[in-house]
Amino acid sequence: MKVLVTGAGGQLGSEVVHVFAARGYEVVGTTHESLDITDAVAVEAALQREQPDWVIHCAAWTAVDACESDAEKAFLVNASATEVIVQAASRVGARVVYISTDYVFDGSKNGPYVESDIVNPQSVYGASKLAGERAMHEEDLVVRVSWLCGFTGSNMVKTILRIAEANPELSFVSDQVGHPTFADDAARKIIELVDGNHCGIFHVTNQGAVSWYEFAQEVLRAADLDPLRVKPVTTAGLLPARPAKRPANSVLANAALTSAGVELLDDFRVPLRRLVKRLSIPL
Repeated sequence: MKVLVTGAGGQLGSEVVHVFAARGYEVVGTTHESLDITDAVAVEAALQREQPDWVIHCAAWTAVDACESDAEKAFLVNASATEVIVQAASRVGARVVYISTDYVFDGSKNGPYVESDIVNPQSVYGASKLAGERAMHEEDLVVRVSWLCGFTGSNMVKTILRIAEANPELSFVSDQVGHPTFADDAARKIIELVDGNHCGIFHVTNQGAVSWYEFAQEVLRAADLDPLRVKPVTTAGLLPARPAKRPANSVLANAALTSAGVELLDDFRVPLRRLVKRLSIPL
């Protein structure tokens, strides 16, 4: 079996490349430098040349606030390019795994979101990712993750540790709640879904719902730092205010995994400790 991974240099894509290669798949990893996914001719040529069985589409523009001020680019990268990849994949008989987001929901639900809940994105980023979802074919896979953290690239774990190193106190919002997702765990679940020949929409997150304030405390605990250094603040109290609206409730229930008999990922504190330890070891 052969997979082509877009966004192979990113925090999820790099882990996807690793787990598929370790499982014995032939893996072709592409980055923005090697494949511009907005170039339909280049995408078609790459898929015709490689003839993959699956395309794991991790490439995206995920700068949520920047998307808000450049909707054209957000929809080009996250929606139009995704449609191009799906069509090109279909022509070579490949199926697609599309990585989506909790931002497709408006965050107003009283309780965790299941895969069948009504989508209502409140940001350009969320709307562009939803448009990407809608480009998928029936036999494809949509994997929604939330609060993604990994070893490669920038994420909140690295941000929290960096702030903690430079400041005696940290402030994080206490009124936005979600399930953190760790890239290495998510990658292992993605290959499980591919090996199981699944299709449709799946929420793939680590377990344990927390606010960003509580998550920051857990990051400090994992680094053997004092969690009481973290202070709560409301979203309304953030200065300056963020350009893009964040869902107050980003908790994704992994209902489709449960229904399919697929084991859920660990509580987020397990991979968090693993990541913090990995980040602390000089390369």
